Amino acid sequence: MDKFYDVLQELKKYDIYIHLGKRLWDIELAALEIDNLYKAGLLTPQKYSKFKLILAHEHRLESKLIR
Repeated sequence: MDKFYDVLQELKKYDIYIHLGKRLWDIELAALEIDNLYKAGLLTPQKYSKFKLILAHEHRLESKLIR
């Protein structure tokens, strides 16, 4: 589990579907949703950390492509 796709698949388990039209926006919204799931106690600290690292990495890559 080390791709943005994997994070989206995890979100789908909770009926959270993300497609805003721009990949950067999708990544940012996914990060917010992961935060909410963790605060609700639905994600373990290990999963939460892994997902946040994936999303931060993808955000950095996408930000470099836009510039």
